[in-house]
Amino acid sequence: MPEDTSRELTLYIQSKKVITSFYRPPSDRGPTPGIGSGSMEIHHAGATEEDTPRGSEEAFFLSDDQAKCLALTEELAGKRGYAVKVVDVAKAGRLERLVAERLRGVQNLPVLVGPGDRRLEGCPAFTEEHLSEMMPTEMKSLRAFTYLKVRGGDLDRIRATVLAFPEVRELHLLTGDWDVFIVLEFPSGTTRKRQVFDFVTERIRGIPEVLDTSTLVPEFSVTKFPV
Repeated sequence: MPEDTSRELTLYIQSKKVITSFYRPPSDRGPTPGIGSGSMEIHHAGATEEDTPRGSEEAFFLSDDQAKCLALTEELAGKRGYAVKVVDVAKAGRLERLVAERLRGVQNLPVLVGPGDRRLEGCPAFTEEHLSEMMPTEMKSLRAFTYLKVRGGDLDRIRATVLAFPEVRELHLLTGDWDVFIVLEFPSGTTRKRQVFDFVTERIRGIPEVLDTSTLVPEFSVTKFPV
């Protein structure tokens, strides 16, 4: 079976090299100091044992801005089932050709590269919303979508009544055959469609102004939104 690369991304960072006179034990070639020790695999592009002598007084540190981007990417990748390879271009003895090609035209690091060469560039782009778009994931909760036909009346009161249910996540007013469209969300343990229809018929249809409903329950859902 071919390897699934649709859930693999590469994060290019650039640490800063400083010279220190403090004693440092021989390097074990572990994670870059200051970056963290999460589940990500960290690669030093083009570096070899000869490029980094043991006992060197050179130290590499990541700026707080880039460290924040790295931490957020690591956190969301773990939650959404993605693998992220981290490449520190500052530690490269000789930049690999692949790295040079993928970073062509880049003005600001860090850069996150995903399938199809989709990318985020620069710290301001590393938001939870943008990272979630890069890492679509299956929804753990059950969602359903319901159209409502309501009789005339106090629309603000009807809206407040519907939104009072914790299962109602969104409400939209429509023109046409249906008057209201609502998005329902149920806990991850809810797997039976009957529970959804029980809620709609007993709770939503129980509102005096609601004349009719029509509900769709997806068989499978993927989201780019934060979860």
